[in-house]
Amino acid sequence: MHPGKQQYVVARAAYSEVGFKAQHQPVERYHKTALDHVRMYFRCSTSRVKRILLSLFPIVSWLPTYSLKEWLVSDIVSGVSTGLVCVLQGLAYALLVSVPAGYGLYAAFFPILTYFFLGTSRHISVGPFPVVSLMVGTVVERMVTDDSAGANSTIFPADMSKEERQVWVAASVTFLSGIVQLALGFLQVGFIVIYLSDPMISGFTTAAAIHVLVSQLKFVFQLTVPGFSGPLALIYTLKHIFTHITESNVADIVISLIIMSVVFVFKEINDRFKSKLPVPIPIEVIMTIIATGVSYAFNFEETYSVDIVGSLPKGYQTPLPPNTAVLQQSFGDAFSVAIVGFAVAFSVAKVYSIKHDYVIDGNQELVALGISNMFCGAFRGFAASTALSRTAIQESTGGKTQVAGLLSAVIVMIVTLAIGFLLAPLPKSVLGAIVIINLKGMLMQFREIGPLWKKDKYDCLVWVIAFIAAVLLGLDIGLGAAIGFELLTIVFRTQFPQCSVLANINGTDLYRNRKDHVNIYEPEGVKIFRCPSPIFFANIDFFRTKLTEAIGFNPLRILRKRNKAIRKIKKMLQKGELMATTKGYVETADGHRPNDSDNENDKNEEDPDAAPDTRELPLRVDWRSLPAGIHVPGVDTHSIVLDFAAVSFLDVSAMKGLKSILKEFVRIEIDVYIAACDVSLLLEKLERCGFFDEEITPEIFFLTIHDAVLCILDRHDSIHTLSVSNGKVTEDKEKLQVEEELGRETARCSQTHSSESPGTEA
Repeated sequence: MHPGKQQYVVARAAYSEVGFKAQHQPVERYHKTALDHVRMYFRCSTSRVKRILLSLFPIVSWLPTYSLKEWLVSDIVSGVSTGLVCVLQGLAYALLVSVPAGYGLYAAFFPILTYFFLGTSRHISVGPFPVVSLMVGTVVERMVTDDSAGANSTIFPADMSKEERQVWVAASVTFLSGIVQLALGFLQVGFIVIYLSDPMISGFTTAAAIHVLVSQLKFVFQLTVPGFSGPLALIYTLKHIFTHITESNVADIVISLIIMSVVFVFKEINDRFKSKLPVPIPIEVIMTIIATGVSYAFNFEETYSVDIVGSLPKGYQTPLPPNTAVLQQSFGDAFSVAIVGFAVAFSVAKVYSIKHDYVIDGNQELVALGISNMFCGAFRGFAASTALSRTAIQESTGGKTQVAGLLSAVIVMIVTLAIGFLLAPLPKSVLGAIVIINLKGMLMQFREIGPLWKKDKYDCLVWVIAFIAAVLLGLDIGLGAAIGFELLTIVFRTQFPQCSVLANINGTDLYRNRKDHVNIYEPEGVKIFRCPSPIFFANIDFFRTKLTEAIGFNPLRILRKRNKAIRKIKKMLQKGELMATTKGYVETADGHRPNDSDNENDKNEEDPDAAPDTRELPLRVDWRSLPAGIHVPGVDTHSIVLDFAAVSFLDVSAMKGLKSILKEFVRIEIDVYIAACDVSLLLEKLERCGFFDEEITPEIFFLTIHDAVLCILDRHDSIHTLSVSNGKVTEDKEKLQVEEELGRETARCSQTHSSESPGTEA
């Protein structure tokens, strides 16, 4: 199809909303009340119960259709590959939480079990995620290293070791974040993730990557770093590291550099040849095995004083109830962990659901992650989400369903129960180096700033502010600040919209910004003003200002000048200084020019903002021809059309302000029309709120801008006539017709909108 080749011709009446409703009877619809929605929500039926069970336990819908022949082998290969990575990342991310490395295996095992039954994504690998782990670790460092949480504290038993306290805090925060996610899921607020825009998440996760990088430096340099918390904690941590850099362990630095170099090279190979490699090279697993063997063979712990992982807990420990004191003091942190964990998991799950063409349920994902975190926290694990690298491995190695995730949990269980002791000689600097090198993807998000600035400057500012806030204020406060700034940009965009004056594209019924086109038609005396935003309490004054600028004069100033002029004319008539003639008001021979001192006593006699009272005048005042000494600014506009197509709502404050604006124009004899508004949203609401009166009537509302313009030109046809010839809109100014009809036009202008039918044949 070629644009502009197709044509359509429509012949219909030019409708106002009232005229259209009169000719086309609308359907009287029943609008459900809040009570109706409550009744429907709690209504019980067999189909509803079945639907609820299927939504709560998605496994019931997909497991019976599982194809052993087509999917099982792929899921086994994927599960084994992902399981090895889960073991390694569980150990590494445990360092971010400031708990013994062995507890990372719990975080890599327990969440998968519950997500297998409750999750709706077939491809994400549920488990530790560096950003979420670090957020939990921030709470652990703050509460365990603080003096109020020492051995004599009421929060912990006096005989509890530091490691046990750290595990208890991490498990309690995880349990609480699970409760938050579960509650949000049952409240059906999975849509909350829409408030976390992609630029905000990108900026926040980049800042989190900086936090993760700094937190791992103590393992790379093998330094003892105090647990700083709160705003500027990152700065204090860096200051402490560089102050004590001379105390670093050279062996750990060398091991870290070697690991990072080798892993980086092989990851580049995986990325470059991913289409040719059947399975990505598991370089982290290979280097971990090599480093463990070398450390054991050369006894790195004693020979070079290298800090190693040490003995891992064999088997699983009994469940641990959450610490109520920790729950009370960490709700804000747990809420941040819950939101970030869900946002990351849902974003990754959405990518793969689109790729493989299946549906995920945001509310059910909240429920699944919530129960997974509660289950994990009860068994001494820490908060789970999903890691992009693990999920990519699970999907790229052929994973088809959650069975692959379950098999990866089996691999983690085997390591925990049987062969975990083999990892005891593994240097912690190896884990730190692997964590750092895996941050490459998040750190490369800095490249988004330039393109984002060209695409949308507001989104770029959101990215930058989210990054700066999270780096300087911490991840918990920084997240709140980032969301606040993001919402502020939305308010700013709606508070200061890009208003414009429209004109007709010649030969069409289309109206565009008059600054953007050359071949346009703008009827004389008509202004078409567009506001592309909701109108509410915060931008009603801005709307008034922009409308005044577009019209070219202040209607309130004109109104006050006219009222003042009418008072002068009345006084001059009383004194015999003016005479009413067929040519208007003419000064008598003995008259004198009035001045302000003549009316000093009359300033407060009438309301200067009221409609001009001309009932006592013998003739209508012609504001273009006034007696000498009386000056009122001229007005060339006789009609204004407000394009409300983009106005989605009006609040009460905006209604009052809009009504005041409309009355100011009506009182200076300028007709105002509102076009293309949503009837169900605006017009019905205005009627309910008592917006209309004798001056402002429903007849000012029109279906489209073109309907309003046609009716305006029809009302003012004594001066302007609209003709359409050969697809062009032209304007005829016939001087003779103007002269003959001037008196009749003046009389017509004094009538209200309701006294005439605005609809005419187009």
